[in-house]
Amino acid sequence: MAVIIINPALYEQQLNEKKHTIAAQFARFGVNDLEVFASEEKHYRQRAEFRVWHDGEDLFHIMFDQQSKEKIRVEQFDPAAPLIFALMPRLIAELKTKEVLRRKLFQIDYLSTLSGEILVSMLYHKALDDEWLTAIKELKNKLSGEFNIDFIGRARKQKIALGKEYVVEKLTVAGKQLVYQQVENSFTQPNAKVNQKMLEWALDISQNLSNDLLELYCGNGNFSIALAPAFNRVLATEISKSSVASAQFNIAENKITNLDIIRMSSEEFTEAMKGEKEFSRLKGIDLKSYNCQSILVDPPRAGLDEGTTRLVQNYDNIIYISCNPQTLERDLEVLTQTHKVERFAIFDQFPYTHHIESGVFLTRK
Repeated sequence: MAVIIINPALYEQQLNEKKHTIAAQFARFGVNDLEVFASEEKHYRQRAEFRVWHDGEDLFHIMFDQQSKEKIRVEQFDPAAPLIFALMPRLIAELKTKEVLRRKLFQIDYLSTLSGEILVSMLYHKALDDEWLTAIKELKNKLSGEFNIDFIGRARKQKIALGKEYVVEKLTVAGKQLVYQQVENSFTQPNAKVNQKMLEWALDISQNLSNDLLELYCGNGNFSIALAPAFNRVLATEISKSSVASAQFNIAENKITNLDIIRMSSEEFTEAMKGEKEFSRLKGIDLKSYNCQSILVDPPRAGLDEGTTRLVQNYDNIIYISCNPQTLERDLEVLTQTHKVERFAIFDQFPYTHHIESGVFLTRK
């Protein structure tokens, strides 16, 4: 077993390698001026998940090497955001002395914020009883002097929350503070400071656009909330029920009045736009009243499906956020038949890994 400690001295080198890789991969699309947005070199991940290993009286976090599947003991996790980094050894030390809390515990998930909140989910292979509840309450009270912390216990067909089931993040975008509810077990951008740079990049593009914006795969409203002031109206879609609920919370908290979010997949929305199918979820939404000349898509790693790609081509301006260069390259093969690349950026959400987040702005030829 080993300890994971990253080497910040290598950060610039690995970022340059990503830059050269992307520049070469997308050169044929006319990408000449690649914009690069760096991460903090340490303590940048606001989310982290670890398995828990039991070895007699010892207890510790582990990760698995993706290549060898070897267990890696994690005493110190430098990528973790400051709150997670500080809490990890404190939590393990407490769990070691509390049999009811450590027994059959197999995973710990951490979700933290720049705003100072942290939520810990503890997953068990046993039923959670009153004895467990008493012990976790005591632990929460003990740690609350150091951390703004809540806990969630999970077991088969059980979920017990001590406090909120979410954190509230506060991001500063172009000098304005935005509030985002981030729910346990739902997708959020893991690198908050790079996320701020992504939002500012998209907002900078949007200042030169007009009329209305359509966003697909909007999640908890990450982009919609930030970009709404730049447009007359914004219509956004998301399939996850919990993400839509968070988006509605965020709309209210940020006092956004020109944003509507509907719970639909991109495929369903494509059918609705073509008039191929009617959806009760669109009741009260007059699609024809929108003058969307711009579209933003932030799809999963699989990229855009064929129907959605054709839908996207109907818009003059396209902002494409991608977490997978391979599917982005595939989709640009189609999109550049009708549009040209104006700006291309990489956002280093995941330092010291091969993962690359990209942003592309295209306009109609």
